[in-house]
Amino acid sequence: MSYNYKKITIKVGSNVLTKSDGTLNVARMEHLVDQIATLYKKGVEVILVSSGAVAAGRREVKLTKKLDTVSSRQLWSAVGQVKMINYYAEFFNKHDITCAQVLTTKDNFSDRNHYLNMKNCFTTLLDNGVVPIVNENDTISVSELMFTDNDELSGLIASMQNSDALIILSNIDGIYDGDPNSTDSKIIEKIGLNERDWMKNISTQKSGFGRGGMLTKSSIARKAAKEGIAVHIANGSRDFIITDILSKDKEVKHTYFDHDGRKSSNVKKWIAYSDSFAKGELVINQGAKEALFSSKATSLLPIGVMEVKGIFKRGDIVRIIDDNGQLVGWGKSQYSAEKVKVEGQSPRQKPVVHYDYLYLSEE
Repeated sequence: MSYNYKKITIKVGSNVLTKSDGTLNVARMEHLVDQIATLYKKGVEVILVSSGAVAAGRREVKLTKKLDTVSSRQLWSAVGQVKMINYYAEFFNKHDITCAQVLTTKDNFSDRNHYLNMKNCFTTLLDNGVVPIVNENDTISVSELMFTDNDELSGLIASMQNSDALIILSNIDGIYDGDPNSTDSKIIEKIGLNERDWMKNISTQKSGFGRGGMLTKSSIARKAAKEGIAVHIANGSRDFIITDILSKDKEVKHTYFDHDGRKSSNVKKWIAYSDSFAKGELVINQGAKEALFSSKATSLLPIGVMEVKGIFKRGDIVRIIDDNGQLVGWGKSQYSAEKVKVEGQSPRQKPVVHYDYLYLSEE
């Protein structure tokens, strides 16, 4: 199978860019840039979401006293970001390509206006032939405000920028039908949009120096595929992995998530990745749930809301769950928490979450 992508987002994890001693693998970085440069010169727009700042900082600074996890991460990332972007700039300059550093936090995506400003930033860079290199700003992020890891960030950016494909590079070849360490396990080479059986084999373990694992990668891949983005999960430690995947003359074992050909609206894309920004919850009855999952485009009316949890205002993202506590989806509330309760008694019902601002977890 060959792929004709014009815009791709590439995520490279810590386990690919880090040596066994925890320091940065500079040679692997350079090889990654060489592959991106090959795509760039063929007219492909590339956004690179790169881990590695902490590894780069660890190489430069030895702790003189014991620090907690957040403080040591802040120290290493503050020093490492400078080192890492200088390496990238040097390697891209060899190909006469300009790169730019974009540091972000989860808060930058929680507000719709901030989200649009971020989108405009990436668009401007790409329109001017600049390769954006993105990482979470660990120097100011704390645990509750951090992305799960850069997998989550890469999915959000790929969706925001309408990428044709998202390539997630890990230190294993893809998703296996069993324990990746078992010789009996095989790579699942293609996963259809509505397939579910493979999920029971996903390991919940995290490995090496990264914050996330294959469970996170799989979740992001499924969500991106639903948004019309093709997803490839592959081994970034293999030479020429990116260019080989995209070459019609090469067959590379990895996991490919087939995607929905339809592209969602930009607002729905924002909401699709807004679960962790939710300010409250709406508990809905079975009738409302069935209506939302019906073939007809349906908004959530106040009469279907059994309980309102949390404090939120009009325009905030809310999580929608059923009376068994199962996630239904999330959306942008048209009312404050108090107003939802009042509107539930109104004879003229207007949506609390309009369909245009609603994302269902298993549409």
